[in-house]
Amino acid sequence: MISIIFGKTKPINFIIVYSFLFVFYWFAHYYLFQRVYEPFDLIWHVFILAVLFFSVFLVNFIVKRNKVTGLNSYAILFYGLLVVIFPETLIDSNAVFCSFFLLLATRRLISLRSLKNIKFKIFDATIWILAASLFYDWALLYMILVFAAIYFYEPKNIRNWLVPLAGAFTVVVITECVLVLANNQQFFVEHYTFRASFDVDYFSYWGHSSKLVLFALATFVAGLLAFLKLGKAGFGKVVTMRLIAFSFVIGLVLNVFMLTDNVYPVMITFFPSVVFMTKYVESLRKANMREIVLMAAVIIPFLVLATGIAIK
Repeated sequence: MISIIFGKTKPINFIIVYSFLFVFYWFAHYYLFQRVYEPFDLIWHVFILAVLFFSVFLVNFIVKRNKVTGLNSYAILFYGLLVVIFPETLIDSNAVFCSFFLLLATRRLISLRSLKNIKFKIFDATIWILAASLFYDWALLYMILVFAAIYFYEPKNIRNWLVPLAGAFTVVVITECVLVLANNQQFFVEHYTFRASFDVDYFSYWGHSSKLVLFALATFVAGLLAFLKLGKAGFGKVVTMRLIAFSFVIGLVLNVFMLTDNVYPVMITFFPSVVFMTKYVESLRKANMREIVLMAAVIIPFLVLATGIAIK
């Protein structure tokens, strides 16, 4: 049943995922975390929800446009299910915005495989990553991904290595102008502190630590199987998967540095995770086995959510 619905790319799949995320977003805020908002705050949260919806659209666009996965909607399905496993990330607006800009950067880096307009794509990716760092300072680690992409695709062109500097200069100048108008010129000094706020108490609670560890292990296993299935795939596909794997590792490092009771950046790791999970499901040739795996993938997140509510 699940494979029949999400095994193809149809508008109904977006309607299902969007409807679910809309309901679950407010459920998480009002019931799980018991937040209370003023009318003006609701407008802000509607905007955040719109960004989340557009992020789902971007996930689907990236994997389809660059042929990262097959012609199915498993990626957006897994994205919605990961939100159920980590509902706390919905109350951190910085996670939603940072993830959104990193998706835009990832889109440009993956599209480098065409070897067209390389400098423009590097420039765009740099700008989007620096924009993401305005929400989480450690998001600057994703600049490693930019230099990795340059190394993989066109390392001998020296000008490619200088393009990120031009992108950084552009973002700094524009941001500084906005800060001057907003009379907040101390933002750079106060924001980019790069403190590793590792919260031992947070991770000592099994509900937090076990979820992240099991999520990382499941993604690594799916990623390993995805690489094994590549076989004699072309250079472009292999490099794309490498960049996605690097993205996941960087996201995990950022999570370890920043994850506390008030900051939940795990959403930035959702994209590489859903790609690997989708590749694994696609590798299952038996329809019955694929259906069983998909059913388990749907049931397990809600069991995790129910367990978290029960022990809360």
